[in-house]
Amino acid sequence: MALPLSGIRVLDLTNVLAGPYCTMVLGDMGAEVIKIENADKGDSSRNFEPQINGESYCFAVLNRNKKSLALNLKDPDGLKVALALASQADIVLENFRPGVVKRMGLGYESVKALNPSVIYASLSGFGQTGPYGKKGGFDIIAQGMSGIMLMTGEPGGRPAKVGIAMNDIASGVTALSGILGALIGKFRFGEGQYLETSLLEAGLAWTAWEFGAFFGSGEIPTATGTRHRRAAPYQAYRSADGYVTVGAGSQKLWLVFCEKVIGQPDWPANPKYLTQTLRVQNADALERDIEALLMRESTAHWVEKMDAAGVPGGPVFGYEQIMNDPHIHARKMVHDIDHPIIGPMKTLGLPIKSSGELSTIRLPAPWLGQHSKEILEQLGYSIEQIQGLFAQGAVFDQHPDKARP
Repeated sequence: MALPLSGIRVLDLTNVLAGPYCTMVLGDMGAEVIKIENADKGDSSRNFEPQINGESYCFAVLNRNKKSLALNLKDPDGLKVALALASQADIVLENFRPGVVKRMGLGYESVKALNPSVIYASLSGFGQTGPYGKKGGFDIIAQGMSGIMLMTGEPGGRPAKVGIAMNDIASGVTALSGILGALIGKFRFGEGQYLETSLLEAGLAWTAWEFGAFFGSGEIPTATGTRHRRAAPYQAYRSADGYVTVGAGSQKLWLVFCEKVIGQPDWPANPKYLTQTLRVQNADALERDIEALLMRESTAHWVEKMDAAGVPGGPVFGYEQIMNDPHIHARKMVHDIDHPIIGPMKTLGLPIKSSGELSTIRLPAPWLGQHSKEILEQLGYSIEQIQGLFAQGAVFDQHPDKARP
């Protein structure tokens, strides 16, 4: 069975994280992803540490299942190559500051004139229009402006960034859903379209509970540590050797937690804890009471008791612990692959498991310009023309003498 996007060509003009995450998933689903990189330095994330044999491990994790074409887009001949690829692409993605690709000659209207049915996606900090449309934006800026930083961290503390680049990934996932929807529309109705999203909007789209509370009652979400704003007990609590998460947020689970996990069958009758609303209102007292018990035993002890009682709960792991956890390896979330420069390395596994062929990890991330010659040949350039483009600096290959895997 063929992968669902087999035969789909993606021209990837994106850089760093949001766009490259989106194109990685398209590549996992079978699309041929041609990543156009700056001929001088390539994707900015190629500079990220750690470096193994001069290649960024972080870049290599995010750019599997892609081919690299290194072009100087300021050279008319380099731009000509990009336009030739765009004219053949099913999907084009870019994440330059709004207006840049248009000035380069690679904007939607230029590509659509050559390829009327193209699906063209733009990712930016704040969108292509509106008062902030021309601002540049990174994940930290979007987290700050979206209100997310002021609802993250401990109460009364400084604004806290989410531990991962949440708005970047949200933007990549949002673009992915839009692209797949547009692709289905193209298959059904024969027409492509332009779509765009932003780091700010994609992050805001994930604040459904907070949005409802704000417009329903005027509530302004503030930092609550690990607590839930609508349920309790639903947070991380101290144990004898660390922290343990408890998800006894419903009345039924609360009763089971009291009776079968912590051995306090009288607690549900406590006037402070009678209802879900009261437990949320009295979360400070509830935390003190629960931690006084949980700190007597280890995290593993309490997780075992919750599992036996059917109450959701788990340990609070450091990243090194989850990466070495047998469950993660049983679910194949750590995948071994051979990189042509780094050598044997590990990459993130596929988070979707399926009964049929949906996504696979087929190719390691490319070195800068690894497929430049191959792609030019596919476009019909002669050996002499290709040599000329390399000589004038319109095209680049970091390792021209190395065998292609």
